[in-house]
Amino acid sequence: MTTVRRLGIYGGTFDPIHFGHLAIVEEARWFCRLDQVLIVPAAAQPLKEGHLAAAHHRLEMVRLACAGNDALIPSSLELDRPPPSYTVDTLRVCRERYGPEVELFLIIGADAAADLPRWREPDQIAHLARLVVVERPGYPFDPASLVAAVPAVRDRMIVLTGPQLAISSTDLRQRLATGRPVRYQLPDAVLAYVNHHRLYQVEE
Repeated sequence: MTTVRRLGIYGGTFDPIHFGHLAIVEEARWFCRLDQVLIVPAAAQPLKEGHLAAAHHRLEMVRLACAGNDALIPSSLELDRPPPSYTVDTLRVCRERYGPEVELFLIIGADAAADLPRWREPDQIAHLARLVVVERPGYPFDPASLVAAVPAVRDRMIVLTGPQLAISSTDLRQRLATGRPVRYQLPDAVLAYVNHHRLYQVEE
């Protein structure tokens, strides 16, 4: 059994989860030498509109996507408490659950990092976990601007170039709704689940 000393937390709507998400997680896991990474679907993100797939579907898609990689741990942590899902609360739960000896790393894309000043208690987020920002295509990231807005991240931030896979859940949902191909953009098991449950398809 792996002793967890360095734990990553990667949250999102995962509506649906795809290879862009998984590539970000694996890059951060390798670079930061993380023992495990929790993949945490949000119940409801305060800064995003409603999700198209129900929470239990999004969690099951995460489970399917993580199969075969023992370092990736699907987590219902945010789904088990009332929405909205605030990251600072999730980190507090992780700190309580795993103890002070485990170092926490919050993995976020550059698009999410730009929004960090609008999140609840961003200074506390930086206090609870190191911030691992993975750059994404089409989302230029300025670390200095984030430090100016949230000074607490100054010595708590790691910026990674990442694999730069230009895949988005929004585009996947549009493709699925119109019958366009999505294979090779998300795991086959996730696609099979989407098709079986007719997720994202326009009702006739």
